[in-house]
Amino acid sequence: MKNRLTEMLGIETPVIQGGMIEVSLSGLASAVSNAGGLGTLGQRVDIKLWHDEIKKTKDLTGNPFAVNLGLYLGDVKERIKIILEEGVKIVVTGGGNPSAIIRELQDAGIKTMHVVSTTEQAKKMEDVGIDIVIAEGGESGGIVAKNIISTMVLVPLVADAVSVPVVAAGGIGDARGLIASFALGAQGVQMGTIFEASVESSASPAWKERILKARECDTMVNEAGALHARVIKEEIFPGSVMTGQIAGMVTKVEKVSDIMTRIVDNVDTVMNGINVQLK
Repeated sequence: MKNRLTEMLGIETPVIQGGMIEVSLSGLASAVSNAGGLGTLGQRVDIKLWHDEIKKTKDLTGNPFAVNLGLYLGDVKERIKIILEEGVKIVVTGGGNPSAIIRELQDAGIKTMHVVSTTEQAKKMEDVGIDIVIAEGGESGGIVAKNIISTMVLVPLVADAVSVPVVAAGGIGDARGLIASFALGAQGVQMGTIFEASVESSASPAWKERILKARECDTMVNEAGALHARVIKEEIFPGSVMTGQIAGMVTKVEKVSDIMTRIVDNVDTVMNGINVQLK
């Protein structure tokens, strides 16, 4: 599959693995990149451990990968220095306004992506020079926007509002979601939960087991504190297991290569199965 997004990022398949805190480490990110998608290193609070994961990922894959850069952290300047030193080519920002750092990253040849939850945010990101926007609906796991907008509504609105490539995220876990995202105006998809439960994920066995058992109605948005996060309901599994509604589609722990192969192989099947007479 080739389109504007794959050419911009240098990847084979327009599938981006979401950067999940402490879960998407070098093993997962490199596996996705090696399978033709774009792996993303999740944020780690410990900057040394985060730096180590960047170096490990470089050793494990020669393909492009992204690094998640949380703008809410107090050591952003130091992290950017590491990103530049390590030759990272793609950065995904979130948790703040990246306008102050975009030029520095792009001057170093780095492609930039930013997660948005409204058309207004998407327009602002295009104005400050972001290369790609990730339109993330409220079905997604982990940190979500306070005003939840579904992916089905958000993606076409964002695609109409900006000229930069749009990536759809939230509630996507297979070839059907990929094709649907194309129809909504996106150039590709970002998926988290399906990879969260993969063999290469750093999530614990108990965490993965909870995802396998969860149905689509078994998550909730925890509004405690400043951040809103979609997690598995505590009456089902005590603790904060961040995962998306797509958990209802995850039935087994698989290797990343098998997940990616199934998505790519099923694209034609999905397209051929669209039985609509236009006239």
